[in-house]
Amino acid sequence: MSRESTQKPPAHACPECLRRSRLLAHLAPYIEKVASGAPGSRSPELLRLSNQDLAAAVAPQVADQVLTQVAAVPEARLMADLTAAQCWACCHHDPLYPVGLRDAADAPWALIGRGDPALLEGPGPDGVVTVVGARRASPYGREVARDLGRELAAAGLVVVSGLAFGIDACAHRGALDAGLTFAVLGCGADLAYPAAHRSLWRRIGERGLVLSELPPGTGAWRWTFPARNRIMAALAGMTVVVEAAERSGSLITADLAADLGRDLGAVPGPVSSRSSAGTNNLLAGGACLVRDAQDVLDAMLGPGARRVERAGPRLEAELLSVLAAVEGGEETCDAIAADLDLSAPDAAAALANLETLGYVSCSVVGVYSRTLLQPPSMLTRLRA
Repeated sequence: MSRESTQKPPAHACPECLRRSRLLAHLAPYIEKVASGAPGSRSPELLRLSNQDLAAAVAPQVADQVLTQVAAVPEARLMADLTAAQCWACCHHDPLYPVGLRDAADAPWALIGRGDPALLEGPGPDGVVTVVGARRASPYGREVARDLGRELAAAGLVVVSGLAFGIDACAHRGALDAGLTFAVLGCGADLAYPAAHRSLWRRIGERGLVLSELPPGTGAWRWTFPARNRIMAALAGMTVVVEAAERSGSLITADLAADLGRDLGAVPGPVSSRSSAGTNNLLAGGACLVRDAQDVLDAMLGPGARRVERAGPRLEAELLSVLAAVEGGEETCDAIAADLDLSAPDAAAALANLETLGYVSCSVVGVYSRTLLQPPSMLTRLRA
C-alpha cells in the first residue's frame, strides 16, 4: 500500500487496553520508586502483571482509588485524547498489532502511534532490525550506525531504534536516507524526546512511525526506557548493538532480545576502547559479528539470500588513487600528498571530493577513514 494512499486500515484499540495505558501513566511516579535492576522489580517484569496486581505492587495505599479512577474514563474520552494528539492506537485484538509483539509475555496492551498505521501491516520480525548503542557515541560508532541504518533500509528492512542521542539518532537518519524507520519512545508518542531531536521525530512521524505504550502527553521516567526497550527487542528479528560500554543501557535491549530467542548482533570495536567493551563482550559471548549490513542480512535471511548494494558514483583515476591511499593506511592530507607525490592543495581537493561523494569521512582533527561505499568498478571485482 502506498504511503500516500488515503485508504488506510483503521487502527483500533479496545477500551480496556487503552485504559491500561492510562493506568501506566497514573502509576508512573509509583513505578519509578519501585522499579530497579533487581530480579522481579525490573520495569519489563512489573509490566507483565495484571492491572490489579501492578497497582497493588507499586502503590498499595492508593491502588483501589487509581483503579476506580481509570475504569471510570469513558471510551469517548480515550478516543478524543488520541485524536487531539494526532495519534492512533491498536491493541492485540487488532489485526494491525505487530506480529513480533504477539509472542512476548510482557508486550504492551496497546500500542499508540503517529504516522500511517498501514505501515504496521507488512513487516514481521524477519523484516525488522533494531539498532541501538551508546548515547555518547564515538565518530566510528556514529558512522557505522548511519551506514547500517541506510543499507538495511535500502535492502527493504525496517530499522527500529529509540530516538536517543548517539547511535539511535544516527541509525534513524541513515534509514530515512533510504527507506523506513520506526522510533519507540519512553514517553507519549506526541512528545519529541529528547527535545533536541524534534526535527528528527517529525520526519519519522511523516515518513515512518513513532510508537509508545503510554498515552499522549505522558512524560519520560527512568523506568520507561527499559520498558520501551522490550518493545524494540520484540519488534525485530535481530537486535544489533553498535557501540556500548560495559554497563550501557543498550545491553538491556540485547538481553531482552536474547530472552525472546531473537538473533543478537554486535559491532566490534577497539579492545582498548571503553565505548566498545560491551559490544566486544557480546561477541565473546556468542553474538553475531556485524561488520556491515550484509552480515545482518546473512544472519537473518540466510547467506546470500539478499545482497547489499553499496555502489557509489564513478571515480576518475586520480580520485581512485587517493582512495587507495586512504585504504592503505594514509590518514592525513599531508601523508596522502607525500605518498602520491601530489601538492597539498590537490590532495586536499581530492579528499574533499571523496568526502562529498561518501567514500571517506573526516574527523574533527583531520584524520580520514574509509566508509563502506565502493566504486562501481571495485564492486564488480568483489562480486566476481
